[in-house]
Amino acid sequence: MIKKEDRNLKRIKRHLRIRKKVKGTPEKPRLAVFRSEKHIYAQIIDDTKGHTLVSASTLDKELRQRLSKTYNTEAAREVGKLIAQRALSLGIKTVVFDRGGFKYHGRIKALADAAREAGLQF
Repeated sequence: MIKKEDRNLKRIKRHLRIRKKVKGTPEKPRLAVFRSEKHIYAQIIDDTKGHTLVSASTLDKELRQRLSKTYNTEAAREVGKLIAQRALSLGIKTVVFDRGGFKYHGRIKALADAAREAGLQF
């Protein structure tokens, strides 16, 4: 059986390998996703300045009231819609997707699909 620490170490190595290639610019910022056991977080980051432009998570008050659970794919879809709405309100239309070393399925895929449906392009 693989220990939780070993799994996270492998994820971090994958993440660093991905981050060598994926860079956020002012024209095309990076949509970074982090998934914990209880929550999911998304940020849109301009890597040239090192600034977070927009963020959304299952901890946001407006989402927490609507969600029965914060750790399922439905919650991830809501976070994807919210991050896309906030980005579009700032004029951000295209982003580069950074899955954070997580496999592209389940909650990560649900967040990405919802962001695309809400109008973000990546």
